[in-house]
Amino acid sequence: MRPGLARTGYAPPAWLRSPHVQSLLASSPLRALQARRRLRQAPATHAQTLLEVEGGVRLQGVASVPVARTPRALALLLHGWEGSADSSYMRMTAAHLLRAGLVVFRLNFRDHGGTHHLNEGLFHSNRLDEVVAAARAVVARWPDLPLLVAGFSLGGNFALRLALRAPQAGLPLRHVAAVCPLLDPARTMDSMEIGPAVYMRYFERMWRRSLARKRALFPQAHGFDDAVLRLPMRALTDWMVRHATEFPDLDAYFDGYSVAGERLRALPVPADILMAADDPVIPLEDFHHIAAFPNVRLELTAHGSHCAFIEGASLDGYGERWVAARFLAALDGLDPAVESSDDSCGEYDHASA
Repeated sequence: MRPGLARTGYAPPAWLRSPHVQSLLASSPLRALQARRRLRQAPATHAQTLLEVEGGVRLQGVASVPVARTPRALALLLHGWEGSADSSYMRMTAAHLLRAGLVVFRLNFRDHGGTHHLNEGLFHSNRLDEVVAAARAVVARWPDLPLLVAGFSLGGNFALRLALRAPQAGLPLRHVAAVCPLLDPARTMDSMEIGPAVYMRYFERMWRRSLARKRALFPQAHGFDDAVLRLPMRALTDWMVRHATEFPDLDAYFDGYSVAGERLRALPVPADILMAADDPVIPLEDFHHIAAFPNVRLELTAHGSHCAFIEGASLDGYGERWVAARFLAALDGLDPAVESSDDSCGEYDHASA
């Protein structure tokens, strides 16, 4: 793998160059139907799986195994905040990987994918220990396979932190792929507060719904009232930090799961990162900096919005295909082929100028 800034193979048609159109289509029911269809067409078996790990934590996921062929590797997929193992991008990525002969485990984070009942404590973004433990439990089921990890948005952040922890945890991690990963939580909060309000409102609505469900399941542990649920994102996060974590304040909490600055310079395994210049959620700052790190290769696209990268009317996504291509290249010991033309690179340079 050659680190640095890679050319992009993503060049959507003109009607797909609005980040808001991209976001709308990525979360549409039509794409969800397409994702289910793609996964059904992949020759594999699927099993809901409960993982019981250290500290009495229980996490649930879906294990998918290709049929009629010997698996090449094990891929662990991590979704974004308020997504799930059944998010469209998770299903589509799994379909690509299964057709390539990989075992796929789609993990639900705590309190995601309808798993609020499994643990009393609230999900928060510094719960890396249980994700590492879940990865070890998954690896124990297929101990002879090399591990590959892919994540989207907050899942990309978890994937990169898991990679930093892999040697200490004894994980046989070969490669990481992260799509629009959250690098700097504090900067992302600032960006969302001044960006299009629709994205902030979406995450607020989803998180409030999740917290209300948790309160209903564990009223003895979570006695907050509706006034708390009506708090805006920053204030609600601050409340959660003070009541459900061991961090003294919001700044310490954000720093706890940041991978900005020099943190990724120590990555022990190669990591491919896909990022869109027009991402309305994750700010572009810091990405050029990490592209200079020894084990990081960054692909920047002019368009794609946040984890969307819709390619056309079929609603298939470049991001899902990109993850599979990077994983296969890693397994074969190859550098991924450059699919783009100089024009597409020039389009990005112009867009970011």
